[in-house]
Amino acid sequence: MARRRSIMSEHLKEEIAKELGFYDVVQREGWGGIKARDAGNMVKHAIQMAERGMAEKRNDS
Repeated sequence: MARRRSIMSEHLKEEIAKELGFYDVVQREGWGGIKARDAGNMVKHAIQMAERGMAEKRNDS
C-alpha cells in the first residue's frame, strides 16, 4: 500500500503531540506507535487551530 504524503508538517505534528502528552511515544516508537485515538485527537486539535486562525484572520479584516 502506498503511503500518502502528510498535510501537516513534521514540526506541527511534534508540537501537537507534545501538547497532547504523547510525544514520548513518538520519540520511542515513531508515529506508527501512537494509538488511533491519539492520532484522531491530533487531527481534531489541528482543525481547531486552523479554525481559530481563520476566525482571527476574519476579525482582523
